[in-house]
Amino acid sequence: MSEEPQVPTPRRSRRRGDDLIQAIHAAVLAEVAEVGVGGLTMEGIAKRAATAKSSLYRRWPAPRDLLLDALYEAHPQELPSPGADDLRGDLIQALRQLIAWMIAPAGIAVRAVMAERQRHPELVEALYDRVFDARGGTFTDTVLRHYAAQGQIDPDLITPVVRDIGEALVFKHVTDANDLPDDEKLAAIVDQAILPAIGILPDRK
Repeated sequence: MSEEPQVPTPRRSRRRGDDLIQAIHAAVLAEVAEVGVGGLTMEGIAKRAATAKSSLYRRWPAPRDLLLDALYEAHPQELPSPGADDLRGDLIQALRQLIAWMIAPAGIAVRAVMAERQRHPELVEALYDRVFDARGGTFTDTVLRHYAAQGQIDPDLITPVVRDIGEALVFKHVTDANDLPDDEKLAAIVDQAILPAIGILPDRK
């Protein structure tokens, strides 16, 4: 009986450029979710990313800089309708995007950071400055500012409370129901809270 030919095991290619950066970003998000801010080290991140620690230090001076960079790159931005012709739909889609982010590695990592905000207030401040604000604020804020720029919303009505109201109600639902809101709940948030706050009453069919 002849032996079957041995299939050579492919060698693992060395990651470079974007592939390596993505692996490192994924590693730091997973690492902070597991060990917390206080346990975050370059050694732990490098081990999880299966790369040399020197590869990290060439780009980031400290683990927290790497974490903020990863969170910035992973933070989604809502892209409203170019013609600004579906405010209600764009707002609902922005809240859907928020929910998707909440259960993604970046959202889980942010919860880990927030859980330690009393011990690491400077990191939370940097999170707002270098990630949330740098990415355009809240999810619905991007939509509201887009429609205001098109002359369809009075910009003076987009107050800090109005900018936060959609996200705040999503978080309240999660806290109260221990579950993510469905599309019906998101539509109710938009119809009963966000739109009336900017002077728009949704059609009641």
